[in-house]
Amino acid sequence: MDVILVKLLAAFLALSQVATRPEAIETTFDRDRDQARVVQILRDGCAHMRKAFDIESIDIDGLITTALDDPQAFTGEIKAFKGLDFKALPPLYRQFCKNEDVADSPADIGAVIAWYDKAVADLPDHNKLKGFRPAGTSTVLDRTGGRFAEVYEPDNRRVWVPLSEIPKHVQEAFVAAEDKRFHQHKGIDERGLIRAMVGNLARPGRPQGGSTITQQVVKNLLVGDDLTYERKIREVIVAARVEQILSKDEILELYLNTIFLGRGSWGIELAARSWFGKPASELTLAEGAALAGLTKGPSYYSPDRHPGRAQERLSYVLGRMQEDGLITPAEASAARAAGVTWAPYERLTRTSGFHVLDHIAREARGLPGVSPLTAASSTVKSTIHPDLQKATEAALQEGLFRYEASTGRSQFAGPELNLAAAIQKLQA
Repeated sequence: MDVILVKLLAAFLALSQVATRPEAIETTFDRDRDQARVVQILRDGCAHMRKAFDIESIDIDGLITTALDDPQAFTGEIKAFKGLDFKALPPLYRQFCKNEDVADSPADIGAVIAWYDKAVADLPDHNKLKGFRPAGTSTVLDRTGGRFAEVYEPDNRRVWVPLSEIPKHVQEAFVAAEDKRFHQHKGIDERGLIRAMVGNLARPGRPQGGSTITQQVVKNLLVGDDLTYERKIREVIVAARVEQILSKDEILELYLNTIFLGRGSWGIELAARSWFGKPASELTLAEGAALAGLTKGPSYYSPDRHPGRAQERLSYVLGRMQEDGLITPAEASAARAAGVTWAPYERLTRTSGFHVLDHIAREARGLPGVSPLTAASSTVKSTIHPDLQKATEAALQEGLFRYEASTGRSQFAGPELNLAAAIQKLQA
């Protein structure tokens, strides 16, 4: 069986379980004993997905016919379908979606089971997300209360903010932009997935996303973002399991605190401060919609580089919110008219104080009841005098240079090792 068909059917096996039995997803099947059961799961999944096609008014039979007529035009640049034998689609469709007995079926269920079992082996523990708090950013203030430095781990420049402190209209803006049926689905949105898939097939180019907010949380925190069938299978299964242990509010809180929103900001709080110079709790409807618009591509829609794209995206999010009944036409019009004012990008660059910050971090680790500076979002008041700190470091550097010069060690005295001479000594 074609390896791409094996992967597609394995992916559909995961999707079928998530869609029809999310509370009882199996990750191990016996290659010999469970073939009939796997076929039934695939058929149940196809029956479920056909309803989603009908709801979206998509002619799946016509879609398959189009694929057979011109596979290259149909798939465009979609790497997932490169090398796929489209002639195998009609018999597979009849076997799994119309429940027909197909002679000489191209489906090797044993191979599908073997590949699926391997792909989902050692799934990450979804229970880790219960009560999870990602690394944060601590701010060190100088003696006057001015911001001296930030301490954070790579890709974790964030300040955690509870969902209760994020305005409802900001929450709704992100849901409207990223996952319309977030409050209804159980981890994956079949209709959104199908719509994105068909859109990508019909209009190759910048790909549409079909991932839910739950899937994005799982991708960012548990399974990674490599573009493979294996990762996608693991993502949908873990997302369904996360929905079993976390409330929608808990998932949304995780999402809003871990999403990257440009300008080196992870999470809504630092993004609000960076883009608008205010905390997330003070964001207006237009500002919330503007930030929600960045999620699709913080660089592509960056107001710093592409202000026109950012404005179009802001208008799009407001339109989605209006369509979903989250805001009235009057509120959407007022938000468009009000617009947003992007704050200048103020990078906090540090040219001194590296050693004293290490000292502060060590002291914090030694205090009872105080989390490491990169584990939480703390504010540290220090006695650092920025100008004196620079002067002290400059004086130290000059003093060290003079000391080295006085001992002669700062002068070049030739190479440290004459390799040829060393070899001759060994041979002697």
